[in-house]
Amino acid sequence: MSDESKPVYLRLREIIAASILDGDYRDGDLLPSVRAFAAQQGANPLTVAKAYQSFQDDGLVVVKRGVGMFVADGATRKLREAERSRFLESVWPPVAAQIRRLGIRLDELDSQKV
Repeated sequence: MSDESKPVYLRLREIIAASILDGDYRDGDLLPSVRAFAAQQGANPLTVAKAYQSFQDDGLVVVKRGVGMFVADGATRKLREAERSRFLESVWPPVAAQIRRLGIRLDELDSQKV
């Protein structure tokens, strides 16, 4: 599924998840408000709220009424495990097949700058 064919709230969710996995937001950190994140991303606040709600439903963020949304304790670990599983099950198999098809050696991959 290309990025453009994904619903906007899922793309926003991926941005937030990447920010958590990259360490921009750590467990216990305050996330940007719905309005602030919507303005930053050029998105509708209701769409951002839907993305945040999906994190809340998954137990990855907690709401402190009147204060904001915070990254839940253990969210980084849970996200990393989920993304790792998704990568190994969905992303890696076609990449591995292409590597075999093209005859790329492991040392060639290892020498590439990431």
